[in-house]
Amino acid sequence: MTTALITGITGQDGSYLAELLLAKGYRVVGVARKEPIDAARSLPAELAARIELVTWDMLDTRRITEILASYRPEELYNYAAYSSGSGMYDEPVAMGEVNGLAVTRILEAIRDVNSEIRFCQASSSEIFADTDRSPQSELTPAFPRSPYGAAKAYADSLIRIYRQRYGLFACSAILFNHESPRRSLAFVTRKIARTAARIKRGLAAELTLGNLSARRDWGYAGDYVRAMWLMLQHTSAEEFVISSGETHSVRDFCECAFEYLGMDYRDYVREDSGAFRHSEPTQLVGDNTKARMLLNWQPDVRFRELVAMMVEAELRLPGATGVAV
Repeated sequence: MTTALITGITGQDGSYLAELLLAKGYRVVGVARKEPIDAARSLPAELAARIELVTWDMLDTRRITEILASYRPEELYNYAAYSSGSGMYDEPVAMGEVNGLAVTRILEAIRDVNSEIRFCQASSSEIFADTDRSPQSELTPAFPRSPYGAAKAYADSLIRIYRQRYGLFACSAILFNHESPRRSLAFVTRKIARTAARIKRGLAAELTLGNLSARRDWGYAGDYVRAMWLMLQHTSAEEFVISSGETHSVRDFCECAFEYLGMDYRDYVREDSGAFRHSEPTQLVGDNTKARMLLNWQPDVRFRELVAMMVEAELRLPGATGVAV
């Protein structure tokens, strides 16, 4: 039985990957900052019952080393990070520690315990945020414009260095925006799905957003974690852009979400110019050709299916659940 260790197990990606690996017969060890009993509450009950939960500190190399020595994983997936969304400029020092330097600590622990451990880092399209090239591929130079993107770019650089210098099987998945019903409410996609369902139920009257014309390369989180698994089954450790390869606007997302509920988004969605973010120099959209060719990967869930999935999940929540908008 292959043992996989997943950091950030309580997040969207960590939980989807755990389900995938369990279905493949893995032993799954999930690590989080929370105590195991608290981490379990953040996961679907049926999932929490099937994984081993342990507390670790991303800033403590000794603790990381102890856990690797104790559980002896063959694969390690790193999802532990300060989130992107609206918080990419918040707490830049802590973000640099957790999203960047902590990856070096993991790599050092792998070297110390077992250099055969295969490691996959969840990187981000935010490493390309200030580029002048579109679409972006594995050959596009990193050009971040936020502490979040800079920390991710630092981690990617260290992974390449450790791969070249020490021969580790370590790689970065450059993940473009990926969503699901488990996405945090800090993200606009979940906010749209949640509020559309609440409006349908008569629990909210309208939805106020920033720039409706902003476009993103959106995919389904379940597809993206499958790509990361494929990366660790590949014959060599390499970087891969994981994306849908197409963009849709926030307006498109609203239109699909409200249409699924039999409503016209224009009757309920308001655009607040004061909430607009700084304009983006280049459209972020991923060229996933390499993943398609070498991993035989492609996204299964398309944009409209993703939106419908998220709205349907909100409809299944108890009527009084969720935040008022």
